[in-house]
Amino acid sequence: MKPSKFKYLKPSSVEEALTYLEEYGDDCKIISGGQSLIPVLNMRLSTPEFLIDVSGIKELNYIREEDGYIAIGALTRHVEVENSQLIKEKCPLLIDAIKWVGHKQIRNRGTIGGSIAHGDPSAELPCVLTTLRGEIVIASVDEEEVVGPEDFFLTYLLTALQTNQLVKEVRFPIMTQGERVGHSFVEVARRHGDFGLAIAAAVIGLDNQGLIQKAQLAVGGVNPVPLVVEEAEELLIGKKVSEALLKEVAELTSDCVDPEGDLHGSADYRRELIGTLLKRAIEEATARAWEGEEKVG
Repeated sequence: MKPSKFKYLKPSSVEEALTYLEEYGDDCKIISGGQSLIPVLNMRLSTPEFLIDVSGIKELNYIREEDGYIAIGALTRHVEVENSQLIKEKCPLLIDAIKWVGHKQIRNRGTIGGSIAHGDPSAELPCVLTTLRGEIVIASVDEEEVVGPEDFFLTYLLTALQTNQLVKEVRFPIMTQGERVGHSFVEVARRHGDFGLAIAAAVIGLDNQGLIQKAQLAVGGVNPVPLVVEEAEELLIGKKVSEALLKEVAELTSDCVDPEGDLHGSADYRRELIGTLLKRAIEEATARAWEGEEKVG
């Protein structure tokens, strides 16, 4: 199938794009990389009267360090993140995750803001943002606001983004803050490039005795939104990693998710899988931290 008829608008600035959104509201859709929207349009699951192409707004394409965050403009492409030396040094979890996003051709076109705005709980970037407790900058004609993942992602493919708003910037906290810290991103998919059946991400910080002093854990693909596993984080603090502790974390994680089954995997399979993946992520993150691979000099 082909998209239904629409009017094409190509603003050259954020202000112009927001003016269009304010005027046309429910009758329009934003397109940037188009990797999620084009299939939806082709299947006529969405039939907007206006298509607003924001890909030419250069002011939304940047990667920079600001106030303890890596700030990434919404129109920055995945490949630019993948090749960023700043992100490799300051937010390596994002580098590990970005490699799982589609294939090279997808990463050459897809944008950071588009991935976040799409709100797919099986996608990699929402899981990383949730793990690190990042921020999303949302703009409208009248104001800008900053929201966290817990308030932005509402349910499957639904976010807090209103029809007159766009994602302007995504902020990932800098991971290297003087700690012995390790990270891990683990995913299982039918094939590399497919959406994950289950995703787990971990950031683990250790003291000099190997006791966990920082634990940030999140999972994706097994809940309507990316989920912070708070009980597991609390359980890890002040302890050394052991097989018994990891088994308890895995069981706790499996109990707190609510996956749906489909032809790729049953709900029970995903529930069992996510406990195993988070256990694996914690093991890898701890090993990296203990070996000092990400120790700040």
